Amino acid sequence: MAPDRAIKIVAPRRVLVREVNWLGDVVMSLPALGLIRRAWPGAHLSVLCKRELAGFFDGAGWIDEVIPYSISRGLRGYADTARIFSRIRAGRFDLAILLPESFSAALWVTLAGVRNRAGYATDLRGPLLTHKSVPAADAARSHQMYRWLAMLRGTLAIEGDAGLPTIDVHEPHRATMRAWLAARRQSPDRALIAIAPAAAYGPAKEWPPAYYSALIDLLGERFGAECVLIGAPGERPRCELVARGSRHRALVAAGETGVGELIALLSLCNGFAGNDSGCMHVAAALKIPTVAVFGSTDPSRTGPLGPKTKVIYRGIECSPCLARACRFGHYNCLTTIEAAEVATAIADLGAFDPAPHVAGRSANPG
Repeated sequence: MAPDRAIKIVAPRRVLVREVNWLGDVVMSLPALGLIRRAWPGAHLSVLCKRELAGFFDGAGWIDEVIPYSISRGLRGYADTARIFSRIRAGRFDLAILLPESFSAALWVTLAGVRNRAGYATDLRGPLLTHKSVPAADAARSHQMYRWLAMLRGTLAIEGDAGLPTIDVHEPHRATMRAWLAARRQSPDRALIAIAPAAAYGPAKEWPPAYYSALIDLLGERFGAECVLIGAPGERPRCELVARGSRHRALVAAGETGVGELIALLSLCNGFAGNDSGCMHVAAALKIPTVAVFGSTDPSRTGPLGPKTKVIYRGIECSPCLARACRFGHYNCLTTIEAAEVATAIADLGAFDPAPHVAGRSANPG
């Protein structure tokens, strides 16, 4: 199937962007979202996203409106979906740009009556789109960020210098997290390193808890650093397990922050270490020293983007398998990575340099 000819819409008044569904993907979609803003600086730009991700945009003053949604299970889900249709219809959008490639994403804006609908013609949804293209044959070999940029170019002729993901921090959230840290830190003058030991995908992406515990000890012994363990509410037990396994006291913030507060907390840290996860992408976009431990996934596709990032990846004969669990049971891609290597990488990226650190002050793409 050949892609349709891209036609840029002239001066839409109201633009809706359906965002992707995972924190890391939202970070990687930021360059595309910035290009949309610059393409139509006078348009009202709305973002439709999952309710739990809405706080991501709290600091983004260049976005006019965030429309959060959630869909319950069972019969209540039909009522939730109807409310989404009604909300989109009430927005009177001239254009909907779909970053997710699912059929449902296209169906929603079609049933809500949005006249112009742009996205990839995947998942049998081509007939629902007015501006469409197909992913390039080599798209699976390039970084995910470029997939969305290519979609904008192929559907709406939007292109330009997108740059790398950059996150705006909501200052009230930063004040909240400063107070949270002040009430818990034993030595506030020491460097603070964020640790994200969990990954929603599965154990083939997770460096073992004992390795993270050893890393906390090394960072404390070598550099006098304190550590804070971060993650979603369901990841708190793993974070607590890591904290208990360390001789050095570590703070546990997992489950105590929404996405907006998580961003603010990371902006106050001197460095980050973790798995291939949403937290990793946030840290990289905040331009703090970020060390990512990769196992089953491919860093060329979903690696962190930014000037202070390093991926530690063994790339053994079965990598990247993209599996949730190791089919051989050995997890050698992860267990052969030592805590000392990660600690040294954090230091080499400048996490313990004496220069002051302030993250999350970015330029408005508008």
